[in-house]
Amino acid sequence: MTRIKRGSIARKRRTKIRFFTSRFRGAHSTLIRTINQQAIRAFVSATRDRDIQKRDFRRLWITRLNAVSREKGVSYSYSKFIHDLYHNQLLLNRKILAQIAILNRKCVYMISNEILNIK
Repeated sequence: MTRIKRGSIARKRRTKIRFFTSRFRGAHSTLIRTINQQAIRAFVSATRDRDIQKRDFRRLWITRLNAVSREKGVSYSYSKFIHDLYHNQLLLNRKILAQIAILNRKCVYMISNEILNIK
């Protein structure tokens, strides 16, 4: 069996990975084995950090809503506020509510008063 030289195919594969790691420093952007390891590590970190980012944003929205709900306009806690929203079938998610709370607090007060009037 004759020997097959894989120069062009292997080079294509390596340059594709090297293009991804070209912003890394030192051997992490030049040596092939290290490039492969760093690329795998970067993909794992990116996936993990996307999940953490979702978690962090949800915590931020909850904190903002809790701060607004404890002010003078809304007379009860965040957990009761969310419970009453779903109980009265006002389907607004935490992201939208937090944006409303930042941009127009009177609107949040109107929503909470609407909930209290329905009860």
